[in-house]
Amino acid sequence: MEIYIDADGCPVVELTIAAAFENGLKSTIICDTAHILNFDNVETIVVEKGADSVDFLIINKVKKGDIVITQDYGLAAMCIVRDTIPINPNGFVYTNKNIDNMLFKRYVSRQIRRAGGKTPNMRKRKSIDNENFKKCLLEVIRKNIKCD
Repeated sequence: MEIYIDADGCPVVELTIAAAFENGLKSTIICDTAHILNFDNVETIVVEKGADSVDFLIINKVKKGDIVITQDYGLAAMCIVRDTIPINPNGFVYTNKNIDNMLFKRYVSRQIRRAGGKTPNMRKRKSIDNENFKKCLLEVIRKNIKCD
């Protein structure tokens, strides 16, 4: 099991790296040239800036049982199909039960913005979001390490 981080705008990169290290897992940061991140003992892959370039690299690298940290619903949907475990930085796992609704909401919001309308702004991140994420990630790691 490995952890891949969709690092473009990801607020939990350091939390993920720490959890991976504590559990003896390899973590890989994947970002585009606008978000270059470097951490000791962590592989960083930088791709050219472009629509979904990070997403496509991640989906081509992951294997069954890997964990992917992403805010991107499209990438999460592809991860589900690949039998990986996509986790949102707010602390929940994307599943077949919740992804369709999220993709639909994204589609509706995009249509509203294209028509000149406004959609609600994202709320500010709170420390409870980090706590929820860490709890979720550790639960997924522990559950899947036992299965190996």
